[in-house]
Amino acid sequence: MGPGLTGGERPLPRALHLRPSALAAVAVGGLLGTSARYGLGRWLPVESGGWPVTTFAINVLGALLLGFLLEALIRLGPDTSWRQAARLGVGTGALGSFTTYSALAVDTDLLLRDGHPLAAATYALGTVLVGLLATGVGVALGAWFGNRRGARR
Repeated sequence: MGPGLTGGERPLPRALHLRPSALAAVAVGGLLGTSARYGLGRWLPVESGGWPVTTFAINVLGALLLGFLLEALIRLGPDTSWRQAARLGVGTGALGSFTTYSALAVDTDLLLRDGHPLAAATYALGTVLVGLLATGVGVALGAWFGNRRGARR
């Protein structure tokens, strides 16, 4: 018997964040998301002092995709099995590492240091507001998709 267990009790399941399969899903997703962000940054570089359009696009796209994913998954059923693996691998891992709010902070600081306070404020506030709007669009699309898929079952 384990600690704190008496005769007929079953041990509690291991916490999700301690399960090797969950950690692996987040790690693999994180590798893919970071690689995608790095690749886009190399493919669409921003000139020094320029408006960081690549980081802006990455963060807005990531917000849209995360809104879609989480809403669709919740409408398709409980957070178990493949839905949980998708949430962890794609949501937390890939999209969590694809979006880059640390780069948002650095880019904003660089714009300020280069003497572009209006561009810095527009970029920072615009990223958050457009990201919020993109999340809403993603949630709406996820609801449509989840309801449509759920009706087919």
